Parts: sequence; C-alpha cells; structure tokens
Amino acid sequence: MTTATPAKTTYEAIIGLETHCQLSTETKIFSGSSTEFGGEPNTHIDPVCMGMPGVLPVLNQKVLEYAVKAGLALNCQIAPYSKFDRKQYFYPDLPKNYQISQFDLPIAEHGSLEIELVDDDGNPIRKRIGVTRLHMEEDAGKLVHGGSDRLSGSSFSLVDYNRAGIPLIEIVSEPDIRSGQEAAEYAQELRRIVRYLGVSDGNMQEGSLRCDVNISVRPVGQEEFGTKVEIKNMNSFSAIQKAIEYEIERQIEAVESGGKIRQETRLWDESSQQTFSMRSKEGSSDYRYFPEPDLGPIEVSQEQLGSWQAELPELPAQKRLRYEEEFDLSAYDARVLTDDRTVAEYFEAVVSGGATAKLAANWITQDISAHLNKNKLTINEIALKPKDLAELIDLIEKGTISNKIGKDILPDLLEKGGSPKALVEKKGLVQVSDPSVIEPLIDEVIAAHPDELEKYRGGKKKMLGFFVGQVMKASKGKADPKLTNQLLQKKLNG
Repeated sequence: MTTATPAKTTYEAIIGLETHCQLSTETKIFSGSSTEFGGEPNTHIDPVCMGMPGVLPVLNQKVLEYAVKAGLALNCQIAPYSKFDRKQYFYPDLPKNYQISQFDLPIAEHGSLEIELVDDDGNPIRKRIGVTRLHMEEDAGKLVHGGSDRLSGSSFSLVDYNRAGIPLIEIVSEPDIRSGQEAAEYAQELRRIVRYLGVSDGNMQEGSLRCDVNISVRPVGQEEFGTKVEIKNMNSFSAIQKAIEYEIERQIEAVESGGKIRQETRLWDESSQQTFSMRSKEGSSDYRYFPEPDLGPIEVSQEQLGSWQAELPELPAQKRLRYEEEFDLSAYDARVLTDDRTVAEYFEAVVSGGATAKLAANWITQDISAHLNKNKLTINEIALKPKDLAELIDLIEKGTISNKIGKDILPDLLEKGGSPKALVEKKGLVQVSDPSVIEPLIDEVIAAHPDELEKYRGGKKKMLGFFVGQVMKASKGKADPKLTNQLLQKKLNG
C-alpha cells in the first residue's frame, strides 16, 4: 500500500512598519534649541530637553502643522482633540527618564498609502497599505560606545544630548505588507511624501528616517497571526528588504523544525546579512503611560485644518498618474521623474517651455541624470535652465542640429549654462541638410573604402552604419543623419 506524501505547508509573512520621521523644524519640539545636524556634542541643549527641575515644555506650533499635513497626505482622520502622554523610557540618553509621546489619542489615525510595484512585464501593480496611526513625540539622545580608560582599561560610553527633544512623527502601518520588496517600497513612498511636503529631509544616513519592522509568519489560510519579531538597525531600503527576506526564512525554518518563535527585538547585521537577538520585546504595559501633566490638550479647528489642507502639494502618486495620462509617459519614466520633487518641477518647466514631454523625459532621466549622479549634484545645482533645455530639444526637432551635436554640447551647457542656439552658432555646429554638400562627402567616403563597399554589395547590409559613421566624421557631425542615410543607400545600391 502506497502512503501519500503530505503536502508541503506554504507560509506567508505578515509585516508592519513603524517609521520614525524627524521633522525639519528649526527648533525642538518643546524648547528653542537648534535642531541642526552635526553640531559639537551637547551644544544644542537647554534646560527643557535636559529635564531640569522646574522647567515646562511648550509645544512647537510648526511640529503640529507638519504632523497634521503628514496625516492629511496619508489620508488619515485628523483628531479634533488629542493629547500628550508620558512613556516611561529609562535609558541614559533620555535625561528625564520618560519620553513625551502620544498614546491613546494620537493626532491622526485610519489612513492609507498606495505603493506601486512592477510585474515581470514592466506593468505597474498598485497596492494600498493601511496606516494605523501617526503621532508626535520627542527623540532621545545618542549613545557613543567604544571608548576606554587608559588607566583602568575598562570601556565606557558617552552621551550626546543634541538629539534629545528633536521632533518626531511615528507612523505605524497596518500589517498589510507581505514581502521585503513591498516593505522597501512602502518606506520609499513614505520618504517621497514627507520630502514633497517639506516636513522632513528623509535622510536615512543622518537618522531622519528610521524604520522598525514587525514580522511574523503563518501558514497560508490561517487567520491567527504568528509570534511577531521586531527588527531594528536598518539604515537603507535595501537593508529593510534583505532583513525581512532573511527573517522570513529564519522563522519558517524554526517553525518547520518544531522550534518556537520568541517575541523579541532583533538587530540587522549588514556584514553577515543576518538578524540576531538583542532583547525581549516590551509591551505597552511596560511603558506605564499616563497623560502628560505639563502640556494641555491639542485642539485643531476646522478652519485651521482646511488651511493646512489647501497648502498640500500634488503628491508623488498623483503626479505619477497624471504624467502617464497627460504626457503619455511610461510608468517607468513617470516614476523616475517624480521620485524627487525638484526633478519633477524641472521637467514640468521644460515642457512648459515648449518641449515634447517624451523628449524632455529622455534628456532628464538619461544624460542629465548621469551627470547628476557622477558629480553628486541635485538638479537645482546645474547651470542648464529648463527653458534652455527646451531650446536645445527644439533645435534637434527642427533639424538645426543633430541629436549627436546636442549630446556633444550638453556638458558645456550643464556647467556654464546659456542659450544652446547661441552656442551652436558660435561653434558653427548648424546641421547641414543640403544634398549638394553631403553628396560629395559620400562620394569621397565610398571611394576611400572599396573593400567595405564590396562587403556591402555582397550582402552585408550592416556596413551601411559604417558608411554613415564615416560621412558624419567627414562632416564633423554636421550632416543630417536621416538625409545622409537616404543618400548613402541610393549611392551604395546604385
């Protein structure tokens, strides 16, 4: 009797992200100290953020404005009434030994964010990820480990309190994410949104955007969630994706082998490409929340809400969709152009200057983008203005210069700026479209290459490209490529 092999269990991951986003205010959330990054340790501090006795916090109005705008951009319901709470958070880099945060009445709840992935055929796949809540809170300081005392030989840690009191918003997603790729795209879209709003620079290297991942696995079809694990210490989108992919495999292996998943906090180690255990995970009861007695409740009026809503810009997802519909751009081009708000604004200014959208997109996403990446520049730092790029594209479309000449003069324009038309005239680069000028050049090239002519007439039609190249060289790039091609075919075939 044959025994049936049991079907292999298929698992799915349940993933949610907690994202801390540092707000781009000039001063801290409850005091007037600077938020500038990179200051000497313990120079951007004051009695309030140091938790001195007898001082009182006062909410920075700009923090509330930025939090509400972020909530609106994430389609959240803005609470007309919210409050701050004390979260008992006993760490040496938090001078008060508690953190002022929001617990049961956050400023924003029940929102969503749409992410866009691409399938194997290059078609966009859109998915909506729920946003549970967005709340305001203060950051802690920074511990610097690794020092040692030369006399005793013991190691020690130093504390820099500059970051204490920096304003944060924490954005908590619903457990709607199912893969590392989806999580990385969610984090990237979140960064695009806060950058478009101007509420944060989203710089992960400086800690302006920090993501913690909550992840569990369960058999497909099971409703109950598995035991969740939190992963910290990821400073890039690729690290988020890799850490999740590793953790999914680790948890599935543990479950399959009869092991038990512990609720814990793990760290991602970039060098070994693995997660490792840091500590057991706290629950909300461990923080012993209670209302912050030194701060009054927050009330947002309908008038104020409407004013902030009116100030929101067109967001990345809206812009991508508009570019595809209005400018007939591919999903890829729309995505690249809208990734950075300044690039999108530059593109729209080029189109407003009269350039064809597709050609403007090509120049920006290819040649100009390569220049920016090579020289580590932003698009606002190049000398080539949008109206001048529109003029360059117009010269090519009208046949005044060839595309090759356009590429040849681009570096000059990027570095020095100015009118492309004037530069073309100055350098004598106007395209030659007169057959009586091009035909003698063709005759000279054919006469100088009898072997290549024989190969072409022997059936190697690809030699046409060789002859075109030689004529272009002889004309110093000025010959009209299309006309040259037509005249050459007649001569060669004749």
